[in-house]
Amino acid sequence: MKFRDRACYFPGADALVLSDVHVGKAAASNVEFPLGERSDLAARVDALLDEFAPGEVVIAGDLLQAFDRVPHGVTETVDRVRATVRDRGADLVVTPGNHDRQIDAVYDGPAPDEYRLADGETVVCHGHEEPSADARRYVVGHDHPAVEIEGKKRYCYLVGERLYRDADVVMLPAFTRLAAGVTINGMRTRDFASPLVTDADAVRPVVRDPDAGETLEFPPLGQLRPHL
Repeated sequence: MKFRDRACYFPGADALVLSDVHVGKAAASNVEFPLGERSDLAARVDALLDEFAPGEVVIAGDLLQAFDRVPHGVTETVDRVRATVRDRGADLVVTPGNHDRQIDAVYDGPAPDEYRLADGETVVCHGHEEPSADARRYVVGHDHPAVEIEGKKRYCYLVGERLYRDADVVMLPAFTRLAAGVTINGMRTRDFASPLVTDADAVRPVVRDPDAGETLEFPPLGQLRPHL
């Protein structure tokens, strides 16, 4: 696995996975988004495609923000992201999340509830419900994890070995930069929304430091928590 810009590339499956894009969140936010949601999302996806050249891009749910409507500009933003993926010769797949009730209005591509990557061992889903497919590894989003280290909040990935049905779980941070992230430092198992987190003490935070170009892997939260 290679961690970059809140996404994860799986070399064995030639797949780039990201989650919780929440297109339309800018329209619902009181915070000014200086870069513009559409251009920022497309540029970030394009940079990831440039680095990894994956055969497919899989969005692990919550492509959209609004439950009950499609705000102005959302369709155009989704189209821009789709065109970015297509122009790089990759396929786009979306596994709908709990926010994606209006997905049919903006996206007519593949949208299975669960999607098995080409390695045959990894299943991608949003993570708000228990998956029906068996896998050796599940890749999910939903909880928007972040960790506070030395007083600074950083988005993080969570990795748990044999965490759910004896399979590994990789939880991605929210891809949108408008999601502040949920600080996991003091969270217990019951505090996670995803049923795939069966033991909060067993998940390892992984932080990507873009300035240093390093991926920092921490001990399981149960061991790390007293030092945070």
